Amino acid sequence: MFEKILIANRGEIALRIQRACRELNIKTVAVHSEADADAKYVRLADESVCIGPAPSSLSYLNIPAIISAAEVTDAQAIHPGYGFLSENADFAERVEKSGFVFIGPRPETIRMMGDKVSAKNAMKRAGVPCVPGYDDALPDSPAEIVKIVRSIGYPVIIKAAGGGGGRGMRVVHTEAALLNAVSMTKAEAQAAFGNPMVYVEKFLENPRHIEVQVLADGHGNALHLGERDCSMQRRHQKIIEEAPAFGISPRLRNKIGERCAEACRKIGYRGAGTFEFLYENDEFYFIEMNTRVQVEHPVTEMITGVDIVQEQIRIAANEKLDLKQRDIQFRGHAVECRINAEHPFRLTPSPGRITAYHTPGGPGIRVDSHVYHNYFVPPNYDSMIGKVIAYGDTREQAFARMRSALSEMIVEGIDTNIPLHRLLLQDAAFISGGTSIHYLEQKLASLAPSE
Repeated sequence: MFEKILIANRGEIALRIQRACRELNIKTVAVHSEADADAKYVRLADESVCIGPAPSSLSYLNIPAIISAAEVTDAQAIHPGYGFLSENADFAERVEKSGFVFIGPRPETIRMMGDKVSAKNAMKRAGVPCVPGYDDALPDSPAEIVKIVRSIGYPVIIKAAGGGGGRGMRVVHTEAALLNAVSMTKAEAQAAFGNPMVYVEKFLENPRHIEVQVLADGHGNALHLGERDCSMQRRHQKIIEEAPAFGISPRLRNKIGERCAEACRKIGYRGAGTFEFLYENDEFYFIEMNTRVQVEHPVTEMITGVDIVQEQIRIAANEKLDLKQRDIQFRGHAVECRINAEHPFRLTPSPGRITAYHTPGGPGIRVDSHVYHNYFVPPNYDSMIGKVIAYGDTREQAFARMRSALSEMIVEGIDTNIPLHRLLLQDAAFISGGTSIHYLEQKLASLAPSE
């Protein structure tokens, strides 16, 4: 096992990794920008290194600075968290070539799964169901593009092969709009990801977003930890997640979960990972794989009792999985609300100083957050300031506990989306279960005139 790990991230995930390391008796190095010098996780780390000014391009995305910080502190491994460099194959490669262990998949695996075309083809070969579409990047010929899309049938969605985070995609309903959409998505893909390749899939009209959590070691062992429903989202950004997904039978869970685990074995996957699917009419359709820990991993931890971050560390240390699939038991229900520093309905960012802060408690409540009273939320990064997770024996109890937790939580001095969460936890359609990925945006649109 490692003696010291450098955490190449910030915010609540940096604190989460730090806590996992402390339980394993591993020392931690916190790297931080100038804007995060007073962060809780920086103060709690065994060592800290400032790696640059506030802009992430000069700090958290600064590969030489992160490698240098690992060198001067004698860290043995680097945990990338999520976001920033977590799915950057070049970073993983640099980490390993510099003599450190990257706590995540091998660079070649990240590269393969980061290209959505190669990822989809790999999944098809592994027997994972995919969204109907064209199996390669779209050609340059307009006539060929039209022919391909006609064979799929409208509506379709054009996606950047190197995309992610909800960027680089456009829905096309008519042939008249097709070529312009392809051209615009290519330009956006080149600018955002340095890769102009795009591909096309059938656009599912009313799907849910369901993902499967997997763990795989470097010795050919892989298992799944069930599924999460992440359909409550806007602009492809999730705000509420729950596990297990409403209405998924144990038989269907085990079927799709085992396909994902088998895919890990076939591609030689190593680490924690998430297979993301669109789910419609009792069918799963693979859309992408995230080769890192997810923001929403706590809901899976709550219903399985598995510490996913610790498992990542053990796997990176070349240990075999202690768990077998038969050991994984799914108990109860968990729901997570992402607490963002933003206006609850306009969703505009709200950086600034927190003048009052109180977190909820009680049975089944977990709060993952790096903020505190008088903390200044910088304007330079993602707006998420924490997560509230509620666990119960049933979905109804988990929701009731979340409603209670949200009524207790106080964050003053900035806007947060807590009022939106309170509204959604009272929403009849959400409570009934099975709302689609479009539901939140439709709900927000209906609220717009009064806001």
